[in-house]
Amino acid sequence: MGLATASQLRFASAVTRAANPKSAGHDVAQQIRRQITEPIDLAFLFFSSHYAPRVEDLSAAVREALSPRIFLGCSGEGIIAGSEEIETAPAVTLWAASLPDVDAVPLRLSFSPVQDQLIARGWPEVVERSPVRPVFVILADPFSTPMRDVLSMLQERYPGAIVIGGLAGGGHDSGENRLLFQNEAFDGGLVGASLSGPLSVHTVISQGCRPVGDRYVVTKAEHNVIHELSGIPALECLQTLFDSFGNEQQRHAQRAVHLGIVINEHLNRFERGDFLVRNLIGADQRTGAIAIGELIQEGQTVQFHLRDARSASEDLNLLLAGYRTAHRQPPLGALLFSCCGRGQGLFGQPHHDARVLRERLGEIPVAGFFAQGEIGPVGGSNFVHGYTASVALFSKSGP
Repeated sequence: MGLATASQLRFASAVTRAANPKSAGHDVAQQIRRQITEPIDLAFLFFSSHYAPRVEDLSAAVREALSPRIFLGCSGEGIIAGSEEIETAPAVTLWAASLPDVDAVPLRLSFSPVQDQLIARGWPEVVERSPVRPVFVILADPFSTPMRDVLSMLQERYPGAIVIGGLAGGGHDSGENRLLFQNEAFDGGLVGASLSGPLSVHTVISQGCRPVGDRYVVTKAEHNVIHELSGIPALECLQTLFDSFGNEQQRHAQRAVHLGIVINEHLNRFERGDFLVRNLIGADQRTGAIAIGELIQEGQTVQFHLRDARSASEDLNLLLAGYRTAHRQPPLGALLFSCCGRGQGLFGQPHHDARVLRERLGEIPVAGFFAQGEIGPVGGSNFVHGYTASVALFSKSGP
């Protein structure tokens, strides 16, 4: 499907709709081998839930043909490959890279509810006072992995490290999703890789919203409940915003208004990408309080955001354009983790996010899946998001 190279870094992607798992595995592996003849250092395999019952056959076919040093993957609500988004039909996509001199370490994490602890396997040692922190690309099962604890652990052990990835999809209950780790398949936990060395990995986290109305400071709050914004009952501020909309926008806003929280208060100005966007989950007419899907503290800066198809498309386009302006090194490959609430259901047409990447970044190898949660940094901290397109962009080292 796509091939890119600079120096000795090489990336490729492939896709198949073959229904038989073994045939599908052989198909994508052969496509990759035609593009990359060097040893494969890192490979991600994403597949729709149709292949979950025979995922071992699918995985074995790829590994036998390519022998990737690190082999990871998961099921998804749908598959993203190149400029295509295959949302309901059987499909498999394989993304592979040859990364000479890059330190890549496979990672596995599981959670023991009996011992109430995370069990790590393969995680790199922290080098004290080292200015270099690895980038983590992770895939996790949402039913069995306490992601808030995982991200807290990563922040503690690797302060400043970037974490990017997605929560596996396709299953609707515990044990129904699939994760691949080397020659093993799991129905829970987390898999991933840490990357460091002569490789740049940048992230674009498009939360699909645009800020609306005034900006406020939280002046009274408790846990996830906001009582006052700039000394005014929070619900009154929301009503003021709602009253400023026209009739059609009011009908839409009943489902589409969210709250953006500034993560880094030390910035001189706040723009797209500086807000962590969270759902409004309740309101109390009696007290004037609103509840959001995140813990909030007094003194934080917030602004209401509107999420719709136009805002989501505009946000992704602007963030990718900003990335290309800020970085001289062109991207050579990308992984795209898009919310299962996006796609055709949000945009009214297929292939939106994948085609925006193609338009903004060129014909580079792209693969990914529709996730039940997207992982990525905002304001220097890593979060799990919803309705988001999280993009990992790989390039030669440099600004």
